[in-house]
Amino acid sequence: MTERLAPGLPRRLASMVYELLLLLAVVAALVLLPHTLYAMHAQTAAPTWLLQAHLTAVLAGYFIGFWHLGQTLAMKTWKFCLRDASTGGRVSMARAALRHLLAWLSLGLAGLGVLWALFDRHGQFLHDRLAGTCLIPVSDALPTTASRRPPAGTSRLA
Repeated sequence: MTERLAPGLPRRLASMVYELLLLLAVVAALVLLPHTLYAMHAQTAAPTWLLQAHLTAVLAGYFIGFWHLGQTLAMKTWKFCLRDASTGGRVSMARAALRHLLAWLSLGLAGLGVLWALFDRHGQFLHDRLAGTCLIPVSDALPTTASRRPPAGTSRLA
């Protein structure tokens, strides 16, 4: 795949803030609510390690699943997607998992992997370079969703 410029850094940072707001709702529904209900029923809180493991699994499932499909909810709103850097196609689950791990490490190192985008010739984050993925504007993505739609007047069931 030919290298494409990533969406602008301010746009991606705004998307990250939006993603954080969405994740608050996801975590509240899928992590905090079940643990609160358990604590009310059992009259004791679940072990801390279980809460941490559950939170880790929910976050990993959210990001890896959506990245494999090409976009998280925030990426869809801000109109950019994730692609395999070598083929331009969909990111494999293994590559999405590698990106997930590297992104956490990147953010954990004071965001140095994000700042890397300021010096990268195509504006990619360090974790994208290392994982073999790239962020591109939706207009550059192949194939487009429009190309997968059946012609007017036809049915997918036929």
